[in-house]
Amino acid sequence: MKKRASAARAQAPDATLASLDTPHSLGYRMPAEWEPHAATWLAWPHEPTDWPGKFDAIPWVFADIARHLQEGERIRVIVSGKREEATAKSVFSRSGVNLKQVDFVYLPTDRSWTRDFLPLGVVRGAGKKRETALVKWKFNGWARYKNHRRDEEAGLAVALQLGAPLALPEAQFGRKRARVVLEGGAIDVDGEGSLLCTEECLLDGRQARNAPLGKAGMEAVLRDHLGAEKVLWLGAGIAGDDTAGHIDDFARFVAPGKIVLADEKNKRDPNYAVLRDAARRLAGARDARGRKLEVIRLPMPAPIVFDGQRLPASYANFYVGNAAVLVPTFNDPNDRLALGILAELFPSRRIVGIHSTDFVLGLGTIHCSTQQEVR
Repeated sequence: MKKRASAARAQAPDATLASLDTPHSLGYRMPAEWEPHAATWLAWPHEPTDWPGKFDAIPWVFADIARHLQEGERIRVIVSGKREEATAKSVFSRSGVNLKQVDFVYLPTDRSWTRDFLPLGVVRGAGKKRETALVKWKFNGWARYKNHRRDEEAGLAVALQLGAPLALPEAQFGRKRARVVLEGGAIDVDGEGSLLCTEECLLDGRQARNAPLGKAGMEAVLRDHLGAEKVLWLGAGIAGDDTAGHIDDFARFVAPGKIVLADEKNKRDPNYAVLRDAARRLAGARDARGRKLEVIRLPMPAPIVFDGQRLPASYANFYVGNAAVLVPTFNDPNDRLALGILAELFPSRRIVGIHSTDFVLGLGTIHCSTQQEVR
């Protein structure tokens, strides 16, 4: 993708976008994060209320992310225009990022959590015959924030720019047919037909995305569009997570048949019961290939509280790039343990800690702010 120096406005999901009704029926599947990327997408941070009192530190975290990813893939950065591009270039250059590895795309956004509003890539075939397509779910601000329209439009615009066949998942909600709401952080896949998610996020509670579909209806949508033959339902998300149950804060695939699960040992901590319930569910589960799951415990850092608010600090919010695994760290003794566990699980990649004590004030860290473009 060449650098785009002009704004691209998202178009409505109509005939101007290629139609791809059910990717799975055409042989597409969502690949695991450790499969090859063409690039990683970021959106330059610009909303200071997401990091009250800490915003000045955040652009340097994004530069750190780009610097460690650039060895294995291109970096595509969404900026609002020339002024924000110049700011990003200055921060990147001073941080050692090679600007020849970076593409800037002009689009307005509300926030910087590309994991949740950009399209998800699906693939079919292998080698030179490997083909890619896109699935763009509806983004509604996690059923929480009113200012999400620009993020939704940016996701559609990126899908249009990439030019691959595009699916816009819909389902029947009573008498009305509408697009299905889903964020990338709400799911995790092994690339072989298994998918992790939570009931809290997709089915239950005030922020549930698609409760009228029920479990069977949601599983059908995930199968038809992402190739999820087996959905592994966990209960609820961790404390401080304002997305109401995103899986990428506490349970992640690290290989087919292998899951890392955050582990809280303090029985008085609100995460203790949540994570014990997740462990119980996974202990009796099998994946899409019929394998009994191996669950590897990943420690939790000590609770981080800012201005009376519990923050969703977790090592499970790591991102697997082509050449490196980026892991949030929190100036905690368990940083070293978490990095060591992930180093054993990803021996062919560098394991890099990204200081995230300020970053997590935005209620997300590394995985939330990245989205892979598959190839």
